[in-house]
Amino acid sequence: MSDPLKIAIPDIGDFENVDVIEVLVVSGEIVQAEDPLITLESDKATMDLPSPASGRITQVLVAVGDQVSQGAVVVLLDPAEVDTAVAEPPSEPHSTQAVTTPTAVTAPESAASPAGPETATQSPLQSLAPPSTLPPPLEGGSKLPHASPAVRRFARELGADLSQISGNGARGRILQDDVRQFVKAALIRPASDSRPMEGAGIPPMPEVDFSRWGPIDTKPISRIQRLSGRYLHRAWLNIPHVTHHDDADITELESFRQSLKQDKAHSGTRITILSFLMRAVVSALKAFPTFNASLSPDGESLILKQYFHIGVAVDTDNGLVVPVIRDVDSKGIVQLAEELAEISARARDGKLKPGEMQGGCMSISSLGGIGGTAFTPIVNAPEAAILGVTRSRMTPVWNGTEFQPRLMLPLDLSYDHRVIDGAQAARFMAFLSAALEDARRLLL
Repeated sequence: MSDPLKIAIPDIGDFENVDVIEVLVVSGEIVQAEDPLITLESDKATMDLPSPASGRITQVLVAVGDQVSQGAVVVLLDPAEVDTAVAEPPSEPHSTQAVTTPTAVTAPESAASPAGPETATQSPLQSLAPPSTLPPPLEGGSKLPHASPAVRRFARELGADLSQISGNGARGRILQDDVRQFVKAALIRPASDSRPMEGAGIPPMPEVDFSRWGPIDTKPISRIQRLSGRYLHRAWLNIPHVTHHDDADITELESFRQSLKQDKAHSGTRITILSFLMRAVVSALKAFPTFNASLSPDGESLILKQYFHIGVAVDTDNGLVVPVIRDVDSKGIVQLAEELAEISARARDGKLKPGEMQGGCMSISSLGGIGGTAFTPIVNAPEAAILGVTRSRMTPVWNGTEFQPRLMLPLDLSYDHRVIDGAQAARFMAFLSAALEDARRLLL
């Protein structure tokens, strides 16, 4: 046997004490040139260390969790013991310290840390694969998938988890064709978006086996619920929410609405309080332009909109959707009622186009048909505010000399505190309440 080749960490820039997150080979295993040996993870990227030559691994000098720097010897390789035939892997299992082959090596987003001097020098040996997430480590005592380093590398490039693939080779060995078939089948299956969402360093909720306490059923959530759930989660984490609560006296407005309702009964048009709310919101947006704005991506300026499109949350069997009514400022109450009824029906039938749910200036979420006294709606980013509405109720109101029954409408305004402060929100709500108390103001 010739002297083993010492494979050391090459020049990887200014990084020191880089973590070893995966050991891909074991002693006695035959590898080919460029087969990955270990995987390193710095604060900038994840990279594989490839073998510079073909041969047999005689000793692995590092384990998962070790830290290495440039020049550290990690593997001893005997290049003289190259077997050109298809070599079976050693019968001995990998060390229980090893980690299952990752679905892909992931490079963190550039926003995670600013570019610095360490990015100036990049090693030609750094090999980044498509972004993904690392699967959990194997349980203690479990064996790594029965596959050659070339097949493991092929699986990483395709984002396939070898622990989920059944091999059709000799003694259950996983072949490249097995990986291809697994990936094809995964592409046909509906994508699963049910992974726990994490953000701002918040750890995911622990899994609970509810069947320990009694019988359970599992019902998958709809695609709309999955998408909106992640969207709302992101908005809640990134927007500093504040909610302002107020009441509007709509006693006269309700009388006017009832008269319109009777006039339009023959046409089938249903006049709801929501049409008046949309016009009132537009009047308030004109008086307070900051509410009709979005924060620029860099957070340094406001994008003020000169149009008035209002999103209206619609409850459907598949989840909540928010179609957008455009140019509300140029439409009357009856026209808004007709358009709202038409677009809400298409939303419930799942016939909305993507463009019909984009471009809103502010959204309204009404629970008036269900009930409640108040709630805290989540801002529909990139909008700056959202108005929540619950069921109106008769309330005794003191007029200076006596209590009178008045129909009060609860209003809940959630807003992005980076764009809107509390005083602005209070003035906005006072203006909105005044507009609803006197329907003539909606004509101004």
